[in-house]
Amino acid sequence: MENPGKTNEKRWHALYTKPRWEKKIDTVLLRKGVESWCPLQKVERQWSDRKKIIEDPLFKSYVFVKIDDTERTKVLMTDGVLNFVYYLGKPAIIKDEEVNTIKMYLAEKDARISIIADEGFRDGDKIRVNYGVFMDKQGTILRGGKKKVYVQLQSLGQVMVVEFPSEYLSPL
Repeated sequence: MENPGKTNEKRWHALYTKPRWEKKIDTVLLRKGVESWCPLQKVERQWSDRKKIIEDPLFKSYVFVKIDDTERTKVLMTDGVLNFVYYLGKPAIIKDEEVNTIKMYLAEKDARISIIADEGFRDGDKIRVNYGVFMDKQGTILRGGKKKVYVQLQSLGQVMVVEFPSEYLSPL
């Protein structure tokens, strides 16, 4: 009988990386023949003498890989990779459509992340997440504030409470 926890099907997983190693790890994994993706967004940075547009990782300290179970060790042995992101005791699987949604969003020429006014959110407000892993998900504010809010998200039939910076959210 086959082990139901193991599969040779390639699935997307999130890796937790050392800070600021995302692009390096992506390059090394691609050289190793691993399907890897580090989502980047163009950001304007100000230095003392100039402004410059750089490509910055969308998710700090995360890189995505599409692998089967036989490739896990090869990925974990990559310098700078700390671990897989786990959910319910197993490496979290990211759905293909979620990865494709993020890729489509980043491909939009004038993709912008909206900033919410400083007044913050109130408990019970219905919101949409505009940025990050939960982009385009809807939720309810459990505890509001000016800088961070706690949002209840219904996902996979489970209730997940996630803390977000308020600028990631917009009212519905």
